[in-house]
Amino acid sequence: MANLLPYLSLFLFIAAALHRQALSITTPADVAALKAFKAAVDPRSIPPWSCLASWNFSSADPCSVPRRSYFTCGLSCSSASSSGSGGPARITLITLDPAGYSGTLSPLVSRLSRLAVLDLSDNSFRGPIPSSLSSLSALTTLSLRANSFSGAVPALVGLRALQSLDLSYNSLSGPLPSSLSSLPSLTRLDLSFNRLTGSIPKLPPNLLELALRGNSLSGPLLKDSFAGSAQLEVIELAHNSLAGALEPWLFLLPSVQQIDLANNSLARVDVAAPPAGGGGLVAVDLGFNRIEGSFPGNFARYPQLSSLSLRYNRLRGGIPAEFGRKTTLRRLFLDGNYLTGKPPGGLFSGGATVAFGSLGDNCLRECPATSQLCAPSQKPDAVCKQAYGGRPRS
Repeated sequence: MANLLPYLSLFLFIAAALHRQALSITTPADVAALKAFKAAVDPRSIPPWSCLASWNFSSADPCSVPRRSYFTCGLSCSSASSSGSGGPARITLITLDPAGYSGTLSPLVSRLSRLAVLDLSDNSFRGPIPSSLSSLSALTTLSLRANSFSGAVPALVGLRALQSLDLSYNSLSGPLPSSLSSLPSLTRLDLSFNRLTGSIPKLPPNLLELALRGNSLSGPLLKDSFAGSAQLEVIELAHNSLAGALEPWLFLLPSVQQIDLANNSLARVDVAAPPAGGGGLVAVDLGFNRIEGSFPGNFARYPQLSSLSLRYNRLRGGIPAEFGRKTTLRRLFLDGNYLTGKPPGGLFSGGATVAFGSLGDNCLRECPATSQLCAPSQKPDAVCKQAYGGRPRS
């Protein structure tokens, strides 16, 4: 037995060394940043079953595997071999569960220099979004949606790798930063349902989706803001205070498919015919504005248009006959205007393709009562005569 003591001592020495190595897998700077991140969260908001509850720095290393009891979720690491130098592992992802965490976002999270994803969605974080996040040069996804962050949208000028930015459903205020145009990799931007004001600045050059619904943005849409937006497919600007006229360039953006500007204060829309073989517009919603003038008939010339809403505006005149022959159209909402004449018969024929919509609450003649498109009923004659200066509807 005495002869085995040296071997036992050696075994214990090696085991202790391996244990120390296992406890120091993650670079110390990243561990310190994670500790600061957790310390900024109100401990009373951390349920015992949550990801953050398993972040026990005294019992395990954040990047140690397997993760049976500690650091079971909420983060990911790069392996030592993938770090390029064989050094310690780095934190690359923080994605918290929607456990109702409250507290602030520590500015020290910016020291996680390899962080690619920061997702704190559907919690109750509050306070400002740290401007220090702009130093996270590896960040590709930043999602802080559905929290209680306040203050201004920070100028994230250093995030040249950022592809998706979602700060929706918070309490952010003030204007949109002009630095948005300096994010060359950004393809998705969602700042909906905040308290943002002012106009829309120049957009990032490679944006695919723009969502700014439910703010207090004002002024007209300017062509310069969308200059270079050749890849923009989705524009969601409903429920703001945008005013003025919509000009033809908006509907002729090379890649645009969906435009939602409902519930604003727009006064006019000018739609040009698309170029031959072009025009990828699929859905347009301009309902609940103050748009006056004749019905913009050129919408019928967009070959892929399947949904159009111009409901509750101040449009006059007739519905162009082309809409009765448009086979791609599935949804057509024109109710709540002052449209006159007889609606195109093709909207009611056996081959009609419109499945949902309404032509009601207008000044139309002979809208078939048996068609759901004609509900609700038309305006009273007195209202229509007054709208047209006492002349009867034709």
